[in-house]
Amino acid sequence: MHGKRNLDLDVLHRAAKKDVPPALDADEAARLGYEHDKVLSKHHFETGEHPVVRIEHLEKSFGDTQVLRDVNLNVWNGEIVVVLGPSGSGKSTMLRCINLLETPTSGHIMIEDQEITGASKTNTAELRRDLGMVFQQFNLFPHLSAKENVVIGQMKVLGKSRKEAEEEAMKQLAVVGLAERADFKPPQLSGGQQQRVAIARAVAMHPKVLLFDEPTSALDPELVRGVLAVMRDLALNSGMTMVVVTHEMGFARDVADRVVFMENGVVVEQGLPEDVFDHPKEDRTREFLGSIK
Repeated sequence: MHGKRNLDLDVLHRAAKKDVPPALDADEAARLGYEHDKVLSKHHFETGEHPVVRIEHLEKSFGDTQVLRDVNLNVWNGEIVVVLGPSGSGKSTMLRCINLLETPTSGHIMIEDQEITGASKTNTAELRRDLGMVFQQFNLFPHLSAKENVVIGQMKVLGKSRKEAEEEAMKQLAVVGLAERADFKPPQLSGGQQQRVAIARAVAMHPKVLLFDEPTSALDPELVRGVLAVMRDLALNSGMTMVVVTHEMGFARDVADRVVFMENGVVVEQGLPEDVFDHPKEDRTREFLGSIK
């Protein structure tokens, strides 16, 4: 009897743990990715180009709750990908898996064709040099000035001299309109100003990819516009690769090369902003967009 029970449990465990195929060969993945994405994005593809981020069969569970289910997505160099979806759809979890703030349950994530899933702690530290992230809650050091918040990572992670780091900090604070408040500490700044400092800090590291996790959701409505203006300028003029999780539909329509709609841990639909917003193919996308107009 015990033997049969153990056998039944083994069957259940195998069923719960889906067999994930190995990661595709880089050249084959690039070819298939191009064929799939060329009509879904405004990105200008180059011959033989490989995606800078490649996600294959990504799954993430917290205990018995499955949050991501077989997510597959490419992000190309210089592309602006905006991810939409209701709360609990897995958007932020996917973003946090990309820089290993969350450990995927299974699947593959490649950064410039180097697999990062299963990376050691040392590799994770190196990885985060290439992946900047702007959080909902600004995550600034409250005892440091705005300038020092932008300086510290450059010195500790990139090994820059103080002079180099301060010059870069002042440059990026000027870009976000806060050069005159460089010596203010976070408690002396509004939430919108703090988020702009956080953006300056992330950009100063010159990452390969910049990830935004609902960067305006913690702000009062009157402060949202200033942060979105900084992000819009960054998206349109910097050439930086960006993945933005947001509820700001106007921003998505204006700046995205591709819009991705997620629900229940899956990518339901993706495409050009005008296609997804004006002619959604999936009923669920249509319902979601209709509910927020």
